[in-house]
Amino acid sequence: MKNIVKLGLVFSLLGAGSAIASEGYTLGPRPLFLVADMDEGKLKEKLEKCLDDKPKKSDFSIGHRGAALMFPEHTKESYIAAAQMGAGVLECDVTFTKDKALVCRHSQSDLHTTTDVLAHPDLAAKCTFPFTPANPETGEKASVECRSTDFTLEEFKRLKGKMDGANLLATTPEEYMDGTPGWRTDLYSSRGTLMTHAESIELFKSLGVKMTPELKSPAVDMPYEGFTQQDYAQKMIDEYKEADVKASDVFAQSFDIEDVKYWIASEPAFGEQAVLLDARMYKDRTWKPTAEDMKALKAEGVEFIAPPLFALVSLDDEGEIVPSKYAKLAKDADLNIIAWTLERSGQLSNGGGWYYQSIIDATNNDGDVFNLLDVLAQDVGVVGVFSDWPATTTFYANCMGLE
Repeated sequence: MKNIVKLGLVFSLLGAGSAIASEGYTLGPRPLFLVADMDEGKLKEKLEKCLDDKPKKSDFSIGHRGAALMFPEHTKESYIAAAQMGAGVLECDVTFTKDKALVCRHSQSDLHTTTDVLAHPDLAAKCTFPFTPANPETGEKASVECRSTDFTLEEFKRLKGKMDGANLLATTPEEYMDGTPGWRTDLYSSRGTLMTHAESIELFKSLGVKMTPELKSPAVDMPYEGFTQQDYAQKMIDEYKEADVKASDVFAQSFDIEDVKYWIASEPAFGEQAVLLDARMYKDRTWKPTAEDMKALKAEGVEFIAPPLFALVSLDDEGEIVPSKYAKLAKDADLNIIAWTLERSGQLSNGGGWYYQSIIDATNNDGDVFNLLDVLAQDVGVVGVFSDWPATTTFYANCMGLE
């Protein structure tokens, strides 16, 4: 109840009232919609019985960039929405500004698609590659690249988060910014408060959630003005220590094994549950997982591994979703598995796209999200799932009694 009260207080500060303080966590209509859309079967029957249950927070439910299906990612509003939906863990992707301040952005070079930087002419002029309009006659698309390192922290804080997207046929900056995918919404994009990493820590503490920062690969050459990769990795951890956050409440992530190894060696309390984000399945299409690969990671001290959804599942001869070879080898090596990212594919009637590529033939309606989630939880044995709409994952975790 203490955490719920805190959550309500935060919403009050944002002018959203104290509904959460009095009513607790809320999941909204989406779980009901998804369950109704499922094919008939035992899983649907089980989930239907849980629709009236009172929701509670679950560490199995991880807010991917907050609640990015409907809120501008990595903003205060997105994080609070994810916590309202019972996400027990929230993510700040960490990069840095021109003056080396750590901030929450998915990429060091995404400000042109995730913020209103192009609406600020003085700032837009500082972008690494300023806006170039599309040329309808030649078919050349619009281009621009704005990095966090193009701006000081003071300049960064002038920006407002928007829904991630761009209109590549745009001939003006205004048209370029108007590119939200049709399966998302701009309904909640009128306010998108950008945050420093340190500010996200204080917000997450007030929300009573655990934290999973991801150290993003810099777009600039490192060292950056004397700031080395290890300085960067250490500074991220130092901000948790300065805020008196317990290491057990932090799951530091990186796609770079060297970052993870650094934390294991230099900050063992944090390194104990550092997460290696695994891109091997899609960066090298010829790569095949082996027992030796997984055991080698374990031998280096890696305890948590996080691949994309499609790496963990496949279809059997009957067309049913089952654990993949990758998933089995990771479990055999005693690695904890985290999956990403649910609810980031739009409508699933087309097979789900990139995230569902290994099970596309078994995916034809939105309710199939629960079929995938059930295999991940019950058969693969993942310990957590990132989602752009945590209500879905929270509902499933609550219904199945997952810790």
